Amino acid sequence: MSKTYRSMLLIAGIVILAYGVYTLFQPETQVSVGSLDLVKAQDNTGSYITIAIGIIAIGLSLFMNKK
Repeated sequence: MSKTYRSMLLIAGIVILAYGVYTLFQPETQVSVGSLDLVKAQDNTGSYITIAIGIIAIGLSLFMNKK
């Protein structure tokens, strides 16, 4: 894999990982109407998948054999 592709894959992996961590820790959606509080439960499945893809991209860019 050429150095350019490795660098692009590393940068993309870091950006994807950062986005996944951000979506994991962002506040939940909450709606308050008078004394009634409606809280939407946060589903983190997409965040976990995004983080895994970022880690895989970083791993591929760091550990692929140089030609």
